[in-house]
Amino acid sequence: MDKILRINMGADGGPKATEEPLGDYSGLGGRAMTSAIVSKEVPPLCHPLGEDNKLVIAPGLLSGTAAAMSGRLSIGCKSPLTGGIKEANAGGQPSQVLARLGYAAIVLEGKPRDDIFYKVFINKDGVTITPDNSLKKLGNYDLVDKMKAEFGEKIACMSIGPAGEMKMAGASIACTDMELRPTRHAGRGGVGAVMGAKGVKVIVLDDTGMKMRASKDPEKFRAANKEFVAGLRKHPVSGEGLPKYGTNVLTNVISEAGAYPTKNFMWGSFEMCNKISGETQAQTEIDRGGVATHGCHRGCVIRCSGIYMNKDGHYLTKQPEYETVWAHGGNCGIDDLDAIAQLDRLDDDYGLDTIEMGATIAVAMEAGIAEFGDAQAAINLVKEVGKGTPLGRILGNGAEVTGRVFGVERIPTVKGQAMPAYDPRGIQGIGVTYATSTMGADHTAGYAVATNILGVGGSVDPLKPEGQVELSRNLQIATAAIDSTGMCLFIAFPLLDQPETFQALIDMLNAFYGLSLTADDVTELGKKVLSFERDFNNRAGFTAQKDRLPEFFKKEKLPPHNITFQVKDEDLDQVFNW
Repeated sequence: MDKILRINMGADGGPKATEEPLGDYSGLGGRAMTSAIVSKEVPPLCHPLGEDNKLVIAPGLLSGTAAAMSGRLSIGCKSPLTGGIKEANAGGQPSQVLARLGYAAIVLEGKPRDDIFYKVFINKDGVTITPDNSLKKLGNYDLVDKMKAEFGEKIACMSIGPAGEMKMAGASIACTDMELRPTRHAGRGGVGAVMGAKGVKVIVLDDTGMKMRASKDPEKFRAANKEFVAGLRKHPVSGEGLPKYGTNVLTNVISEAGAYPTKNFMWGSFEMCNKISGETQAQTEIDRGGVATHGCHRGCVIRCSGIYMNKDGHYLTKQPEYETVWAHGGNCGIDDLDAIAQLDRLDDDYGLDTIEMGATIAVAMEAGIAEFGDAQAAINLVKEVGKGTPLGRILGNGAEVTGRVFGVERIPTVKGQAMPAYDPRGIQGIGVTYATSTMGADHTAGYAVATNILGVGGSVDPLKPEGQVELSRNLQIATAAIDSTGMCLFIAFPLLDQPETFQALIDMLNAFYGLSLTADDVTELGKKVLSFERDFNNRAGFTAQKDRLPEFFKKEKLPPHNITFQVKDEDLDQVFNW
């Protein structure tokens, strides 16, 4: 992983690929790499869909190695949704394959001067860029089938569906899983629209003939990895709850805590949540011959995903995650798991962020476009997006655009990005993260739910403002560092509770690269990444007033606790004062 691949899509004579050494980006990976390149090379005031924006795809520091959980991929750019910097994170196989091919990053630059879409093929022999308009308008599933027929089964793909082609701000980039299904998505912020603007429909990776990345000290690396895996398996969240019930194990937990946003953030609990819970979902999968415990990439030991079959026992989609089940379920008043799974399948196929789409449909329901609880209407609305009708184009550009078009006051967004499945009035710490994250409303940027609700890493009362700023700050720093390693964020649960597991991660990095990092160095890496991102957003025109929640969270009391968001604005302004 010693080089950067740049592909200029607007070069004279057609797209051109060049390789270069890491240079100033040496020692960076994942989110640190994407945010460093975007912050340094992308003009902050450029149009997100213009030639000056860049799409940066980077495996993590430990991707392509034997390290467990190291297959996460970072994709960065200036976001069409927020207007600020973006890092969207995805699982699946591409990160491992790209790293084994030796690339620390792919940078898509420029913009085609024609109306042609291209496929990019990368293997040990180099890069081939081919115009192929036969791929236009294909959904991700049919597209990947076509790539398998052309390039064989030993590939990994990153692709966009029709939403990305139409440059919708809710468009995602699909990454294939171990079964070569396009089910793992870099979903947030409209990264798929930027890939579409670059004229790239699919990037196909083939690491045949390439070996696993070798560490500087193999013996110490193996020992640290063994200790790390043991820590993951003995923690109740990463070792029990997530493998058994998937991320949707949280549905009952968050609803009982009174922080489950229901019917466009009107209430904090959903009376029908048992019908769509992780427990019900896992049993449904097992009963139909699906799989309730499954990894999204090789080397995953938590295995929080699954395979969801329809009523006839045929594959429908991967196990819908907690965020997806909430967004298309309780947030829209829908309690039908099959309908939610169908919506998940459509989102994956069209290439849409499930969080943004679910939040958007709930806003549309509040506007009277459909009734809350009408699952078929929700399915029809997503199909409108896939077809690119005028209504579909409005919806495909997210909750904020939809709310403005239809005159809705309650729009749950920050910096233009829709909030995920935790109401900030019921979990005040996640409200701080939503407000201040460089990415817009994003639970993964600093997952305060862990400490506010699950008691991981200590305990901070979720209903009181005290301690929330410090909690969010520390978690945002830690998350930025984890995102740079290529590790799945779910390793944070044991890392917060088990010092020896955190040390094992540091030992792996040191053994692999021949370094002598300490915990303080990891903290400094997180701060460095956030500084890149804050600097870009400041130059893009973001002020402190952008680090705020919508007014209704301060005015409307959330049942059942009947409280508002209570962290003061002046305290929000202290999050990045380290």
